[in-house]
Amino acid sequence: MNINEIREVLAMDPSEEILAEFAKDKRAGVQKLLASHAKAQAARVREQERFEKMLSEEQAFWQAGMHYIAGCDEAGRGPLAGPLVVAGVILPEDIFISGLNDSKQVSAKKRDSLYTEIMERALGITVAIVSPATIDRLNIYEATKEAMIHCLTGFKLAPEVALIDAMPLQIPFMHCKSIIHGDAKSASIAAASIIAKVTRDRIMVELDKKFPEYGFAGHKGYGSEKHMEAIAEHGASIWHRRSYEPIKDMNLKTPLGEAEHTDSFKILK
Repeated sequence: MNINEIREVLAMDPSEEILAEFAKDKRAGVQKLLASHAKAQAARVREQERFEKMLSEEQAFWQAGMHYIAGCDEAGRGPLAGPLVVAGVILPEDIFISGLNDSKQVSAKKRDSLYTEIMERALGITVAIVSPATIDRLNIYEATKEAMIHCLTGFKLAPEVALIDAMPLQIPFMHCKSIIHGDAKSASIAAASIIAKVTRDRIMVELDKKFPEYGFAGHKGYGSEKHMEAIAEHGASIWHRRSYEPIKDMNLKTPLGEAEHTDSFKILK
């Protein structure tokens, strides 16, 4: 077999017997291909082991006979502008999603690919979008809490257990467990963090088209230097949170435009 043919066979994850035969081939190109294949296989095993650890919370409940475990997380608690987005995700018991992690730990490109895979493979997905007006009225903690409850009780499949990133909740007929840094410890919470983050980022990119003077697509509403300069020059938009410092102290008089940022809830799957 020539080098390209061997490369094609290796790409199909061949048996140990075939690998042993290839190992007898002394050509440098073949040995290089085998080394690369072994390295890739080792990386795959490490990723599978990492993912298994991220399913430890879910596995405990699955083994106890509970089938629908929902993860819940948010994106956008800290920004000065834009909505808060909360997501809930129920994963199947035989799931493996390579690279799934806390949304803050993966690149934007990887988040997009993970979003697509989660959308395809999850048993259930819900998303709540919370307006700046609601955040200002309730405060961010209460707004997050209400949105999480909305997501967890809005599934078509009613979850028996909810794993929540750092938010203590009580929901009738549902076992709720708050996990500190849960988006890095639970696959279900990590999946929810990806859905929430990608959804919010896409909203901010769309808002950038309507309000280009603020540069929302770049900083996603966080208080960067350029963002603060834009607020000082143009005032606050209808998407800025008036209860947040330093906007609160600016005494800005621009109208809220309530109708343009109402809350919404969607069952995506």
